[in-house]
Amino acid sequence: MPTASSRTRYQAYLKELEQRRDKNSPGAGTVQSEGKVRQRSFWQLLKEFWRQLAEHRGKVILALATLTISTLLGLLPPASTKFAIDYVLTDPPEPVPAWARVWLPTDLTRMGLLWLIASTVCCITLARTVVHLWGRWYATKAVNMVQADIRRRVFEHTMELPLHRIQELKSGGATSLIREDAGGIADLIFNMLYNPWQAIIQLAGSLAVLVLVDWRLMVGGMLLLPAVWLTHRTWIHRVRPLYKDIRSRRQQIDSTTTETFGGIRIVRTFARNKSEANRFTSGTHLLARQQLMVWWSTRVIEVVWDVIIPLSSTGLLLYGGWQILNQDLTLGDLMMFLVYLTMLLGPIASIASSAMSFQNNLAGLDRVLDLLEEATESTGNEGAAEIIPGNVAGEIRFDGVSFRYPGAEQEVLHEISFTAAAGSTVALVGRSGAGKTTLCNLVARFYEPSGGKILLDGNDIRDIRLHAFRRLLGVVEQDVFLFDGTVRDNIAYGKRRATDEDIAVAIQAAAASEFVEALPDGVNTWIGERGVKLSGGQRQRLAIARALLADPRILILDEATSNLDSESERLIQNSLRRLLHGRTAFVIAHRLSTIAHADLILVLENGRIVESGTHSQLLERGGHYQRMVVLQTEDVHDKATTP
Repeated sequence: MPTASSRTRYQAYLKELEQRRDKNSPGAGTVQSEGKVRQRSFWQLLKEFWRQLAEHRGKVILALATLTISTLLGLLPPASTKFAIDYVLTDPPEPVPAWARVWLPTDLTRMGLLWLIASTVCCITLARTVVHLWGRWYATKAVNMVQADIRRRVFEHTMELPLHRIQELKSGGATSLIREDAGGIADLIFNMLYNPWQAIIQLAGSLAVLVLVDWRLMVGGMLLLPAVWLTHRTWIHRVRPLYKDIRSRRQQIDSTTTETFGGIRIVRTFARNKSEANRFTSGTHLLARQQLMVWWSTRVIEVVWDVIIPLSSTGLLLYGGWQILNQDLTLGDLMMFLVYLTMLLGPIASIASSAMSFQNNLAGLDRVLDLLEEATESTGNEGAAEIIPGNVAGEIRFDGVSFRYPGAEQEVLHEISFTAAAGSTVALVGRSGAGKTTLCNLVARFYEPSGGKILLDGNDIRDIRLHAFRRLLGVVEQDVFLFDGTVRDNIAYGKRRATDEDIAVAIQAAAASEFVEALPDGVNTWIGERGVKLSGGQRQRLAIARALLADPRILILDEATSNLDSESERLIQNSLRRLLHGRTAFVIAHRLSTIAHADLILVLENGRIVESGTHSQLLERGGHYQRMVVLQTEDVHDKATTP
């Protein structure tokens, strides 16, 4: 499909953004469908962030406590300038205040006093450095631990989302959400708590000192605070939705890129390298345009404060100089005043300059909260029970089951009813799109029925806890998925603490011994992402071995032998007949050799069961199944007689 230019998409985004602002909705989650989202105020986000810190609040509080001490200690050294100038360097020196003379020796010289001042400043600075470093360590430790904890929670929650929702996110999008958004939340410990708290303490301390110098200086400094509130209230809060859109766009690009490289063989087969590169370029250019728009928004704040702070500093300096000329302040007071003036304006400038990264991280928190509020897949009815696999016979009964995919209007299964006896093999046949895989997905509880119910040994499967039910399952699909690991790792994935003997038996049963032994390192050979170093048939045999090792009560084989050659299929068929004995199995296949020995064959057409019975019964009746067998037999005969 042709990709619209980034300029066209950006103009459409601006129109959409304007519409959202007109409706007083900052547009959370509009770039990409992300389930139900809502706008949250700053205080709601702060409350949610504090809740996310539940296990690490002690470290954060300790870090803030040590930060308070170190910041207050940092306010003391600038006062030494007044003592040094007024009581040592001025000629003649100012008389030492009465409260200070109590602590000083009577015969202390001016040089001695200077050494005392310098020594005191050194001790205070050293103490401040130690306390600050200690607190900073705890804050940094908390950041890393919170980051790991939140990423874990987001990962676990995402794993529990309904299957269709995970498919919407795509693997690359989920990775981006976990890495970028969840990872950035921990930075709020510094941006929302640590740095602002330091600024508040330093600001309050500087104002307190200025009160001692001249209370009017404190009033002048306080006049800056409404400007801070006004700019943050009227402008900065408009930036957060833009950052949220940027993060959504980046997630979209990551998911598309992952998908492209995952299908690189198809991309190259159809010579779509250039078009995929163009699609990537268009997305990144659009992202760049959005980021530039946010850049201009942030520059407005910086320009405002680049003007306000120098003007305020100049005004306060003029007032202080006027007080000096009127001899209301000493030279030491002026020097101390200038230092504390810098310390007064510094925190305000720091808050203003960090506001944008702060809003960016808040946008990430907002997106993560949206995800965490999404409902997970149903784990069963209220009071759903655990089950012991050894106590399960394995009878599966469909009672008037209908199903439609989430968000779809039409049903894909219509009032399906049948009984799979415990330990029997049920074959599902029919044209592509008839509903065979969907029916197996319901057996595996990847989805819940829209109507009717599915029973296991006479009990509604929704009365069984999901994880307990899944322990009964083994699934082998046509599109085999293997992990980037060794042969052993992939087979043992179906059973924890599997022994080498267990794995060897599973390999033998899946007719995989010959090719596994021929690999460079045998079962310890790395097979690459999705088993890329193996052939399709080899991957499928490992998947069968993985399922067999799990020793499931219910086995689902979805075209499990489709990628096997005739010899490998014959070897596996003999093993499957033995291994399927005593297990309830659902087999989707088109090959007659795979389904002929099934205890029950269901013929599906347009989501309905049109025929059911054994192989011989269905042949005797004549109908869909008989025609399918005849067509397959003729096809095999034609291939055999073709020169």
